[in-house]
Amino acid sequence: MPTMIFVNLPVKDLARSREFYGKLGYTFNEQFSDENAICVVISDTIFLMLLVEPFFKTFTKKEIADASGVTEAILAISTDNREAVDELVDKAFAAGASESNDPDDQGFMYSRSFQDPDGHLWEVLWMDPSAVQ
Repeated sequence: MPTMIFVNLPVKDLARSREFYGKLGYTFNEQFSDENAICVVISDTIFLMLLVEPFFKTFTKKEIADASGVTEAILAISTDNREAVDELVDKAFAAGASESNDPDDQGFMYSRSFQDPDGHLWEVLWMDPSAVQ
């Protein structure tokens, strides 16, 4: 079985989050979704668990960061090409995301970023595989 990652994020409005990530083209695993959480399928091995804040709080003794005012993490996701970076970020903006940073074009690597409706920071990037060698 391949290693999987489940990114858990607190959200204020689950319906708004479902609509936002659905507009980005992601699907949902309804088996792991209910009134407290939705499971967004990013890939076969990457899942985004969006949990309403009171439910998220049951998993930690720490306070929940308000991502609209502080940076808790920057989530980066790769794409197959530069065009896919633009396509995903443009969809995010059309769905209500806000700008995070200016695009970064280093030739061999290209990235753009956005903040989702709860302020979580996302970097979408492409890197030329031949530059890694």
